[in-house]
Amino acid sequence: MTGKMVDSMRTIATVNQAVDAISPRLLGVILVLISALVFSSAGLFVKGVAADAWAILFWRGLSATVFTSLYVFWRGQVKREFRDMGLAGISAAVVGAMATIAFIPAFKHTSIANVSLIYAAVPFVCASIAWFWFREKPTRIVIMASLGAFSGVLVIVGGSLDSLNLKGDLLALWMTLGMAVYLCIYRRYPETPAAGPAVLLSLLLVPIAWVAGNPLSASSGDILITCLFGLVFSVASVTMAEGARRLPAAETALISALETPLAPVWAYFLFTEIPTRYTLVGGLIILIAVFGAQWIGRRAASQGV
Repeated sequence: MTGKMVDSMRTIATVNQAVDAISPRLLGVILVLISALVFSSAGLFVKGVAADAWAILFWRGLSATVFTSLYVFWRGQVKREFRDMGLAGISAAVVGAMATIAFIPAFKHTSIANVSLIYAAVPFVCASIAWFWFREKPTRIVIMASLGAFSGVLVIVGGSLDSLNLKGDLLALWMTLGMAVYLCIYRRYPETPAAGPAVLLSLLLVPIAWVAGNPLSASSGDILITCLFGLVFSVASVTMAEGARRLPAAETALISALETPLAPVWAYFLFTEIPTRYTLVGGLIILIAVFGAQWIGRRAASQGV
């Protein structure tokens, strides 16, 4: 038994050393990539249940509150995550909750692809806010990649203008603005904890959704799926915030835009929502812009440019 414990401790130490060896920037990229992958599945959870948006918000908020709180207690970081979140953490939670309240209903009023495509405008909004708020000027590579990603959005939206739903698109636009502010808060105040504000964000959704809707009317199956939704988005919220503190705001938003081409792919495989050729071409442009910016940035950094 002692030998197994020693081996386990050595394994944990090796993992910790590997994590410590990763540069803050690379770790930030990995964390934001994980969050983008998870966030791209949001439409699947919303479209996959018959419950209305308020019921989804309630059960998603309640389950995310529980799961993220358990994570905080498990890591023994109650003081840091809750007591030390400060005004920045509270602000991030409020802004994130406002964005989520728009995010979930958006999928009920328009397609998964449209919500994801509008979200791809985050890099521009984020870069603008960061520039005016704390004078963080995006690099030329990020600017060029953002323009490339935006051209991909134009290709996709241009091919589906006749099917856009105004209410859903406006909700998605509000969500995009909220997420940009959320990312900028963490970039401006990188010491702000991630999990504590995520708990507060989810907790804020519960009373609002309870008053505005009737969450108890949802079926047991829908409640189960929505609680799973809360679990995976707890992971996404924490990894997004942890990544955002290690990267420039515009770059964080640019990487997170990867969910734009991924979401229609999931929609195709689960709901047979067939992407148009414009979606395929535009998504490819976005992927090239995001990965191209990362490759060029790493190459320039290695050469000391």
